[in-house]
Amino acid sequence: MDVVLVEPEIPQNTGSIGRLCAATRSPLHLVGRLGFSLDDKYMKRAGLDYWPLIELHTHSCFEDLERTLGARRRIAFSARSTTSYSRLEFREDDVLIFGGESRGLPSVLCDRLAPLYTIPIFEPGVRSLNLSNAVSIVLYEGLRQLGRV
Repeated sequence: MDVVLVEPEIPQNTGSIGRLCAATRSPLHLVGRLGFSLDDKYMKRAGLDYWPLIELHTHSCFEDLERTLGARRRIAFSARSTTSYSRLEFREDDVLIFGGESRGLPSVLCDRLAPLYTIPIFEPGVRSLNLSNAVSIVLYEGLRQLGRV
């Protein structure tokens, strides 16, 4: 499974997700304008010295990503959805798509990638989970279903 971050904003989250992708051998795609430089010291520190182990792809826009992915299934996640990620039956070639920390996925992509999935939050005062936590939850559930953990 591949992990896609669309316009991530916080370097430490991207660094942590990079480390997760290295640990699980999952390619990481960064799409659009990033809220930081790929040389950011905070991102590098969060990813520790695992950056050489990450299969990292950058794409200037979502259309560039689409051309790279071909016909693979895209699964998008949003805190605004009502369908739990636990209803998914994951496949090896799935592409897991997450939006930036403060805005989530742009509405045009939400429409294009529907249906969207969410990780249930039980406290109404909590708007969303940390992006790196959300990616971890979903990716490891997919790996669990595929018998890899």
